[in-house]
Amino acid sequence: MKPKRKLLVGAACALIVALIVARVLSGGAPVKATQTGKPIPVTAAVVSPHDVSLYLNGIGTIQAFNTVTIRPRVDGELVNVAFHEGQEVKKGDLLLQIDPRPYQAALDNALANLAKDQASLATAKRDLARYEDTAAKGYTSRQQFETQTSLADAAAATVQADNAMIESARVQLGYTNIVSPLDGVTGLRLVDQGNIVHASESTGLVVITQVQPISAIFTLPQDVLPRVIAAKAKGILSVSAMDGDSGAALDQGTLELIDNEIDQTTGTVRLKAKFPNDARTLWPGQFVSIRLKLGVVAGGLTAPTRAIQRGPNGFFVFVIGPDSKVEARPVETGEDDQGQTLVTQGLRPGERVVVTGQVRLQPGSTVQAIDDARTGAAGPGEAASDEGRAVVR
Repeated sequence: MKPKRKLLVGAACALIVALIVARVLSGGAPVKATQTGKPIPVTAAVVSPHDVSLYLNGIGTIQAFNTVTIRPRVDGELVNVAFHEGQEVKKGDLLLQIDPRPYQAALDNALANLAKDQASLATAKRDLARYEDTAAKGYTSRQQFETQTSLADAAAATVQADNAMIESARVQLGYTNIVSPLDGVTGLRLVDQGNIVHASESTGLVVITQVQPISAIFTLPQDVLPRVIAAKAKGILSVSAMDGDSGAALDQGTLELIDNEIDQTTGTVRLKAKFPNDARTLWPGQFVSIRLKLGVVAGGLTAPTRAIQRGPNGFFVFVIGPDSKVEARPVETGEDDQGQTLVTQGLRPGERVVVTGQVRLQPGSTVQAIDDARTGAAGPGEAASDEGRAVVR
């Protein structure tokens, strides 16, 4: 290559690099548009008042409202398993049965002893009546009468003891039929039919969990605790459980409890929410995102969330003036809700702000604005963003 041609190629490369640097320094605005003064197409929206919901976000774990480990209360052979694993059971449903024959025999023996002792009591009472009559006439001594009285009282006490033994035997026999103590779902069967089970064993037979209703334990930073307490004092607080990945709503519940202490190691406080779980979308052990609604700011001045830009000095928006030129104006923001951000300072009602196309703008740029009534809608050639999620800044 000749030296003159090399010089021309080098000059062309230098010109290209200079154009790229100029584009970057100008915030990405096309050089041609700036030179020719052509308006830059953008999507705009009008700043207006809206009701903004105040939310606190946290991560929670779903817990069964009640969990019961079924254990035997008597010893014996497990002769019947009346449930299937994962079955939904109601309170009082038969779950398992222990061989009842030894306990039925004990009950029959107690009933027989009662019949025998009742007969002895009847004889003692008849003898006492005779001794009472003869003692009154002086035919028997007072000591014989008192002895017979004691025998009748002892027979009566024996009958009472027999009744207690019968009640105990009936209770033990009843323990051979193991029923569900609550409405819930059975877990894995821990003991198979035919095994000998003992009341002293720590291992249960099956675990039942109550999933309707169900609860969630979640944490929030300790600095928001006064706001939660104040909001709870005004009424019931709504809580939403959402899928952590997709953000889809799983169930709607209420705040039940604020823990009585703060975890000093993490600086967080635990809260408990209750969900009806009618659709069974929540399951014990599941991780979910939690949104606690504290209240609503009525008529707050809002702008589309996509209009809010972050700069080196904080948040700002591009405001469109009457002459179609934009101004980068600093703003102070609050909560986000459904694609709208609460603006506490920097904007006035009725002003138009740029929603999309900010990457091509710089202060003083002339724009061709297309009004968009849809909050946060995408402009030409841009993909729509996810719906604004409510957060507390």
